[in-house]
Amino acid sequence: MKNVVAIISFISFATFAMAQTPQQIVSQMDAELQKHTNEGVVMNVDMKIPIVGTMTTKTYTLGDNARMEMEVMGEKVITWTDKKYTWIYTPSSNSVRIDNLSKKSSSEGNIKLFSGITEGYEVTISKETNTEWHIACKKLKSNPDKSASKTMDLVVAKGTYWPVSLTTSVKGVTVTMRDIAFGVTEEQVTFNQKDYPNISVVDKR
Repeated sequence: MKNVVAIISFISFATFAMAQTPQQIVSQMDAELQKHTNEGVVMNVDMKIPIVGTMTTKTYTLGDNARMEMEVMGEKVITWTDKKYTWIYTPSSNSVRIDNLSKKSSSEGNIKLFSGITEGYEVTISKETNTEWHIACKKLKSNPDKSASKTMDLVVAKGTYWPVSLTTSVKGVTVTMRDIAFGVTEEQVTFNQKDYPNISVVDKR
């Protein structure tokens, strides 16, 4: 009987030693993301808006360049941005409007948004499966960022430590970033007029 107890105790100790805290998981995720910062990232961003419903945007980012594909009021729109300009293309009319970028802002699809995402939050594992950790993030009273969401739900993949999804609420709008993958080319985030024959151009720069 003593041998059985000893074996159970050893297994319990080994299991406890292998268990990871949510802080360790997030730290490892940050470390993995650092390896891919120069590769560019593609993801889907769902925005659940009261009354309007859910709008999904597919985003590609590489450095300062970004491309966003979305559907607004039944109209498909593709937008490209760089450091200075924005191109808004409407396929139904085969037209593009070019404007000065009003202000420098980070794209929704930028993987850097996940870096240090849990700073100022209490993190706990709310659920664990064979493939994922579900991490609940609750804003601390000491968090100096008044605009920070009160709660976030972060899902991290086991094995790769890549973020699977991040869900939060911003001013009543529920935002979910999902289907995150690395590897974006310059061609994907750069508007090229040659790709759109007979396009109508409205240049407001």
